[in-house]
Amino acid sequence: MSKPVICVPMGDPAGIGPEIIATAAVSPGILENARLVVIGHEPTLRQAARLMGVEPPLHRIDESCSDVREGVVNLIHLDNVDLGALRYGQVQAMCGQAAFDCIALSVKLAMDGRVDALATTPINKEALKAAHIDYIGHTEILADLSGSTDPLTMFQVHDLRVFFLTRHLSLADACKAVTRERLYNYIKRCTDALKLLGVDDPSLAVAGLNPHCGEHGLFGDEEVREMEPAIAQAQAEGYRVDGPRPADSVFHFALKGAWDAVLSLYHDQGHIATKMVDFERTISLTLGMPFLRTSVDHGTAFDIAGKGQASSVSMVEAIRLATLYAPRFRKNLG
Repeated sequence: MSKPVICVPMGDPAGIGPEIIATAAVSPGILENARLVVIGHEPTLRQAARLMGVEPPLHRIDESCSDVREGVVNLIHLDNVDLGALRYGQVQAMCGQAAFDCIALSVKLAMDGRVDALATTPINKEALKAAHIDYIGHTEILADLSGSTDPLTMFQVHDLRVFFLTRHLSLADACKAVTRERLYNYIKRCTDALKLLGVDDPSLAVAGLNPHCGEHGLFGDEEVREMEPAIAQAQAEGYRVDGPRPADSVFHFALKGAWDAVLSLYHDQGHIATKMVDFERTISLTLGMPFLRTSVDHGTAFDIAGKGQASSVSMVEAIRLATLYAPRFRKNLG
C-alpha cells in the first residue's frame, strides 16, 4: 500500500507552527511512514528550520499534488508573508490571513481527495480577527469550508480516547446542554466515529456530570433525569455504552482498557483528564467531516516563537495519528 498523504498547513507564521513543522519533518518515522505535504510560505519555513537547527528536505509541488514524493517535505508555496514585516510573537493581520489561506487550501485538497488527512498547526484567534476573518477557531473554519454540521472533537493520548458533548461553552451553559436528546445523538455519533477510525464493535463510557453521578439525585438530578434514559435508549438499540460513570474514575479505567472511549460532558472535564496523562502527546481529532483532521493541542506560543525553543513532540504525534488512522478512515468512509 502507498503511504498516506498527510497535509500540514503552516499555521500562524508569527507563532511556533513553522518551527515545529521543520523539526517534526526530520523526526524518526515521519517521512518514512507518510508522504508529507506542507502548505506555507517557503522563506518563513526555511527561516524556522534555521532557528531550530534542522534541514528538512524541501520539494516544491503545485496544488495538483501530482508530484508528491516520498522521503521529502512536499511544499506548496504560498506567497502570503512579507518576511521583512514578520514579527514573531505578535498579533498581525498578515499572519491571520496567511494562516487562513493555508487552511483553506488544505481543505480544498482534502475535499478533492488529493490528500488523505490534515495535521494542523496552531492559529491565533486575535490574528484572524485582525485580518477580518470571522471565525473563532480551527474547527469552525473546517466545518464551514467543508459544509459540515457540528463536527465531533475527540482527544487521544496514548490509548485513551475522549469525545466532548460540548466544547466552547460556559460551564453553566454546558450543564444546560446535557439533555437526553443531545446525549443520545452523541452516543450514536461517537460510536460511528470510532468505527470510521477502525475500532471494531466499539464500547463507550459516559462520564457523569455531578460528583458521584449525583448519588441518585441527592445532589443534582441530571444523571437520573436526562442521562440514564438516553443511555438506556441507546443500549436498547444495541449500542455498547455504559454509564453514567463518575468522572473522577472513568478516564483512569478507560486508559486501562475498560472502554474504547469516554464521552466527556464539557470542555475542561476531558481536557484535564487527557493532559494529565501526557500533556505534549494529547492530540485533538476532528471527526464528522468528509476528511480526517488531527491537530496539536497547544497554541501559537508567542512567548517562545522565533527563539528556537519549540518542542515538536505534539506535532510529531499529530502526524503519527493522522498517518495511522487516515487509511482506515478513508476506507470506512467509502
